[in-house]
Amino acid sequence: MINKKSNIAVFSLAFSPFEGGAEVAIREIAVRLPDFNFFIFTYKFNKNWLSKERRDNMEIIRLGRGRSGERYYGRIWNKIFYIFNAWQEAERAHKETRIEMIWAVMASYGAIAALLFKFNHPSIPFLLTIQEGDSEGHLNFGRLGLVGFFGRLAMRNADYIQVISAFLRDFVRKRGVACPVEVIPNGVDLDIFGARYTLSEIKAIRSNLGVKDEYVVITTSRLVYKNGIDVLIEAIAEFKKRRPNIKCLIIGDGPEYKKLKAKSEKLKVDGNVLFLGQVLHKDLPLYLKISDVFVRPSRSEGLGNSFLEAMAAGVPVVGTPVGGIIDFLRDEETGLYMAVDDYRDLSDKISRVIGDPDLRKKVVCNASALVKENYSWDRVSKLFRNIFNKLINE
Repeated sequence: MINKKSNIAVFSLAFSPFEGGAEVAIREIAVRLPDFNFFIFTYKFNKNWLSKERRDNMEIIRLGRGRSGERYYGRIWNKIFYIFNAWQEAERAHKETRIEMIWAVMASYGAIAALLFKFNHPSIPFLLTIQEGDSEGHLNFGRLGLVGFFGRLAMRNADYIQVISAFLRDFVRKRGVACPVEVIPNGVDLDIFGARYTLSEIKAIRSNLGVKDEYVVITTSRLVYKNGIDVLIEAIAEFKKRRPNIKCLIIGDGPEYKKLKAKSEKLKVDGNVLFLGQVLHKDLPLYLKISDVFVRPSRSEGLGNSFLEAMAAGVPVVGTPVGGIIDFLRDEETGLYMAVDDYRDLSDKISRVIGDPDLRKKVVCNASALVKENYSWDRVSKLFRNIFNKLINE
């Protein structure tokens, strides 16, 4: 039998409060598996964050000194610093509390730190999670070879690989890995995203945002090239030519913020496009509830957690047929497809969703049923429990 409170070392460059799909997945899985201890080795992006923090069964170790300001993402040498410090901190943790499993999330900086620890402790099982949403070219080569060379090395040395979509499963298998590969998607907290809000709550947030009778388009995305937010801004400018009563909520942050803000000003939609920055994950559903359509014009995507959250909240979605999106998005069944990099097509699809109530009702109902059946965090965490037990017991 597996011992209670088995110890798992988790290597992830980012973690709360700097969260994307991968970081949310770690947290949601961990809190549902209280019979495991998770030691999470992550990077301290902000100097005001705690260096060490205990949350339930998670010990969060943030490495580095961080910087002030909300928009600091760490320079390459800071991330290399993280690799060696995460490895050394894991070694210290192992001496004090025996580590029984290694879990690297993303085949990048965290995976390199996990590899160093694995090389020093070859008998400890190594689970690698592939969550990357980048293009296949980036996955093959990556910045300075960190994703390409070290990603392949991590895959070859993993004892088990979990991926979040069929697209990533096929990518991993093309690398010729010998270990088992299992598709387990990210999930959605159905209690949070399926929650109902009062009319007064909805009116209050609309008022706070300066939204009156406008149509509301929303995206929750890291502001990076692959997510195509530049295409969304162009689509809003195109839509405004026909219907000026439009607001676009951009929730999220990233290195392209200044470039995207400048683009909205250049296209004269800076009054229509609201950059709201990072919003607490638990608060996202209220922003979704006031929205008429969710959009992410992805150029590549590992899965697309934000789509699933919008679906659970009852918001129709528009996306591109790339990467893992095709696992759940079916054109005119669970959402609408748009052509990659085609802002005119996106503008037309936004108009269609807004102007066709029958289509809207159909895709919302189908999408909600799909998410409830296949993408709950309870279901996902049970599948992870099976992997953890299997690896630790072997």
